[in-house]
Amino acid sequence: MTLYVNKSSLLVLVDYQPSMFKSIGSGDKSLIMNAVVGAAKAANILDVPVVLSSINPKAMGEFIQEVSGMFPNQEVFARGVPSFDAFEDEKTRNAVKKLGRNKMVISGLWISMCFTYTALHALKEGYEVYGLIDAAGDSTPYAHKYGVKRMLQAGVIPITTESLVSEWMHDWNNPKAGELIKEVYSKYGAMIGFQ
Repeated sequence: MTLYVNKSSLLVLVDYQPSMFKSIGSGDKSLIMNAVVGAAKAANILDVPVVLSSINPKAMGEFIQEVSGMFPNQEVFARGVPSFDAFEDEKTRNAVKKLGRNKMVISGLWISMCFTYTALHALKEGYEVYGLIDAAGDSTPYAHKYGVKRMLQAGVIPITTESLVSEWMHDWNNPKAGELIKEVYSKYGAMIGFQ
């Protein structure tokens, strides 16, 4: 299974909102922020479509500007149903279906709830689902660990941001490799300063 043909993949980001970030207790918040921003930026550079979903923005805050600001003409789908599963929201589900892509990269806050429930729903719908693990967090280390285990047991394929970007890019001959080095790898990855 590969994501190389980025014309067949999409990125779904769920509930990257201030209150959700504030409550992360399972990992370094700045690393999680770097991972999600890096993935979104790579998707933007490589023309991989992105679908953004939020839960109760009045209480949880708006989707983080670091990501939503990259897609100024795109709606952040505030779920019309109070569900932890983003795909129970018709607008979100329809936005994904309309793209007609079968490889879904998904991440969200928190892992054990909205990320997991949405990923499991996507599997049931027949998508090949990749869980962007380093871009997510949870309230506790146990919630994080067992949320990931649950997804893996169900068939979600784990991936990290740097691996995702590299797979989308495929090789250094990609015409956007230079831009990815400058805007993603050197700012958000292990290759910081590599230019």
